[in-house]
Amino acid sequence: MNGGTVSIVGCGFVADLYMRSLATFPGIVVRGVWDRDPARLAQFAAHWKVPAATGLAALLDSHPADGLVLNLTNPAAHLEVNRACLEAGAHVYCEKPLALDAAEAEALAAEASARGLQLGSAPCSVLGEAAQTLGHAIRSGIGGRPAAIYAELDDGYVAQAPYRRWRTESGAPWPWEDEFRTGCTLEHAGYYLSWLIAWFGGVRSVVAASAEVVPDKGGLDRPTAPDFSVAALFFHDGPPARLTCSIVAPHDHRIRVIGEAGVLECDAAWDNGARIGLRRRRTVRRRLVEGPFTRRVRLGRPTHPKVGRWGAASMNFALGPAEMLEAIREGRESRLGGAYAVHLTEVTLAIQNAGEDAGAQRMRTTCAPMEPMPWAR
Repeated sequence: MNGGTVSIVGCGFVADLYMRSLATFPGIVVRGVWDRDPARLAQFAAHWKVPAATGLAALLDSHPADGLVLNLTNPAAHLEVNRACLEAGAHVYCEKPLALDAAEAEALAAEASARGLQLGSAPCSVLGEAAQTLGHAIRSGIGGRPAAIYAELDDGYVAQAPYRRWRTESGAPWPWEDEFRTGCTLEHAGYYLSWLIAWFGGVRSVVAASAEVVPDKGGLDRPTAPDFSVAALFFHDGPPARLTCSIVAPHDHRIRVIGEAGVLECDAAWDNGARIGLRRRRTVRRRLVEGPFTRRVRLGRPTHPKVGRWGAASMNFALGPAEMLEAIREGRESRLGGAYAVHLTEVTLAIQNAGEDAGAQRMRTTCAPMEPMPWAR
């Protein structure tokens, strides 16, 4: 991951996290940025000392063929911006999801393939040390054959948080209205879905339910998006997994891989350096109990640049763009692109849109397990 050129579309809340992360890859140059809000664009460009484009067309006209556009706009704009970038001949790395409709995501991927372009999807924490270490532990059989996986992405009762005061370092407000209308499943499920799909490949079917359980968030008119979802995921080749997402239940970002020889655990999905532990079982008198302590699992080799904790995450948001730039140079498909990106989008939307009575949903798309990072093989 040596470097390259990126351009940024969308200078809102998450863009500052990307800029902070891109600084850990000195070889990556930000060629230009654009936002439809002139004031936000000026504020962002001045804070980070990067060139501001006069419009999307101007940004794409000056974008190099081997560079990468980061689509950091709000989800409702992802389809339009992704399509414009591809039509301009630009490789694209998009914040989740690729589109708000699975068929539209498939069409975008087909367009990218036909044009010989890369189209990848966030989140990229799947390329981080915690996810890669846990994946290596599963492949190595440290906890025995996985029987089931429990994953939680609950963020507390956000409706009562002081979210109107949340600001990034360049002054961007947290986009609470868009977040509530988009929903926590579309925003967050990918953080563990990406890990699961990377380890086990395609999801065969999804049995999910979703609901809006706090109806008056921010004083917005109903309906807004589901703020609670739970899904059982059945893979073509892997153990069943249960995933919950909410902005209601107390903060809990655990994932537990329950194996025949013990439980592999991680407590922090958004921390690339989170501790991976193995908790073994033992018999105490006539009871089977989980051990009170975990043994830390490490790769024992250098991994990737880390960022300090900033805001809610200790994630390096540039891991995805850096991997895609490397893929462009090497003439291969990015780990975060192609069938993987489409499948991640379809599964996420299936959970988000499940409602009360969707029942079992068969996935139309699939993908192979992700190639581990070189330092995690």
